[in-house]
Amino acid sequence: MNYKHFYVPGQEKTHEVPEDELPPDKRKILVLDDDKDFIFLLKEFLIDQHFDVIAVENGVEGVKQVMASDFDIILCDMAMPKLPGDMFFLAVERTKPHLCKRFIFMTGHSGDPKITEFIRRVKGLALWKPFEFYMLTEAIQTVLKKNASSQA
Repeated sequence: MNYKHFYVPGQEKTHEVPEDELPPDKRKILVLDDDKDFIFLLKEFLIDQHFDVIAVENGVEGVKQVMASDFDIILCDMAMPKLPGDMFFLAVERTKPHLCKRFIFMTGHSGDPKITEFIRRVKGLALWKPFEFYMLTEAIQTVLKKNASSQA
């Protein structure tokens, strides 16, 4: 059985709660970015917004996470070592295609025609770095609403 660790204010230790007892509104987000500082900021913000966050620094680690679990949102940097965002997306498309509509691509390369064409071709949602956290929140809500209506 998988467990999540929760800190209880006023107590010195964390408490283990079985994963299947998590609140139903606790959404799982996978974050892929090779910038450790950026991952830290994103993770802190998303945890504060009550998301369950797993963060990795490259697409290879991302594939391992996708194979182990499903995610409600996948925040994917386009330029990463080992396996860039477009190749990671294609790997997910082959193994778990239902997750493809849950991607939000992030990139600092707004003028790169290859990245722009890829995002257009897969009908992806993109955030151009640097972006404000309210933009991230809006993108997440858009993806969650779109996926909820397609499942209804």
